[in-house]
Amino acid sequence: MTMTRTQYVIAAGLIVATALVLYAMGHPWICKCGTVKLWHFQVVSSENSQHIFDWYTPSHIIHGFLFYFLFWLIAPRASLGTRLLLAIGVEATWEVVENTDYVIDRYREATVALDYYGDSVLNSVSDILFMVLGFVLAARLPVWLTVTIAIGFEVFTGIMIRDGLALNVLMLLWPSETVLRWQNSR
Repeated sequence: MTMTRTQYVIAAGLIVATALVLYAMGHPWICKCGTVKLWHFQVVSSENSQHIFDWYTPSHIIHGFLFYFLFWLIAPRASLGTRLLLAIGVEATWEVVENTDYVIDRYREATVALDYYGDSVLNSVSDILFMVLGFVLAARLPVWLTVTIAIGFEVFTGIMIRDGLALNVLMLLWPSETVLRWQNSR
């Protein structure tokens, strides 16, 4: 992918600014448990969304797929680097919004995330970087393969943790008692 030096600096600046905003909001740099793990397997845990990647990492890769498509549609003349910067801006904004008290409370009352108190800064930065990975993959892979990977991620996380991007959005915006009961019956 071709990006200018300025675009790299802007991308890094957006990510650093997001980390600083999250820290200023009271989120810890790393898990309050004091360790940094590559992966934490347990979903219903105070360590979920605290480490480098977790069960929700595939959702962020799918964000990258979706943002690639969105910015290809609405800004077809923009360079790939510019579209990636726009995607980073949207993902960074989501990471901040997702970690506000309002959204955290919404997750805890409407989804299976009962013990969720927000992401660590490390996890949020990792989420942004995994979105970048998804964006780059979508730019390089055939559409059919990108769609297949997205569906595979959704099916896999649906089977493994009874959650994923589609279920997460559904439960955040239009909570379903039936879906919540199914998610809690693991």
